[in-house]
Amino acid sequence: MKPSIRPSGEDAAASSARLEIEKALAQYEAALNASDTMAVAKMFVADAVFMAPNNPSAIGLDAIWKAYDGIFQTITFDTELTVEEVVQTAPEWAFVRTSSKGFVTVKATEQRVPDANHELFIFQRDASNQWKIARYSFATTNPLPH
Repeated sequence: MKPSIRPSGEDAAASSARLEIEKALAQYEAALNASDTMAVAKMFVADAVFMAPNNPSAIGLDAIWKAYDGIFQTITFDTELTVEEVVQTAPEWAFVRTSSKGFVTVKATEQRVPDANHELFIFQRDASNQWKIARYSFATTNPLPH
């Protein structure tokens, strides 16, 4: 994962939150690339929402588990996240904008295709003071096929 650049004027508390969130994103990236449904699910709060293109929202950990399990049965990832910005909006809330680039391999055909997205995460501190994903949505940045 490529971390963000420290914003000028960032205070110690904001810097600490940014680094903790970036660590959580690195764990998410590793779990995604390992096709590890359990590790991915641990990155979300209990009432999280996952909004993938062309799919209904997956609401709550059971639905998120099922969504990622289905994804991992279909494709594998080799992707790298780049953190574009981290903005803490309250002591327990922050939003994060990332981009990603890499490849996915379609298991049925073993075809490896380029994958690029931009992502929006909303993070929340959970009861144990850990930053977890509360909302997550993404869209492709690959050009449309002709």
